[in-house]
Amino acid sequence: MDDPVTIRVAEVSDVSAVLRIYSQPALDAGEALSSEAAATLLKRFSSYPNYSLYVACVGGEVVGTFALLVMDNLGHLGRPSAIVEDVAVEPRYQGHGIGGQMMRFAMRKAAESGCYKLTLSAASHRANAHRFYESLGFERHGYSFVVPLSHG
Repeated sequence: MDDPVTIRVAEVSDVSAVLRIYSQPALDAGEALSSEAAATLLKRFSSYPNYSLYVACVGGEVVGTFALLVMDNLGHLGRPSAIVEDVAVEPRYQGHGIGGQMMRFAMRKAAESGCYKLTLSAASHRANAHRFYESLGFERHGYSFVVPLSHG
């Protein structure tokens, strides 16, 4: 891969490319939101003070994406924390360092925001993802608990 990777805040015009990336069988079982629903949600991001969807581009093509939320806290002496969600790279670009560049970008953004930590979660069966995040300096910490909520 000769072209440099650029990372920027996603725009509504990126929605179809982001949905293509998220519809990988390994992520959401090949399913994705409609473009209209995704565009509506992306616009809603702007109502949060520090929540953005980012895209990684190579040669102008969207090849990766992640969301970053920086949230204020009353604990930890008021220092904010950050959460990375929905990290994904187009399959044909996996293994080319794009995921690492996206996560280092998120780490810089969190540090610049004064965050005391950056967290993420990865499903317990995703051993390759665990190794990837550990290679970037993420440490396993505590336990992650989930409670399924009904849609009804």
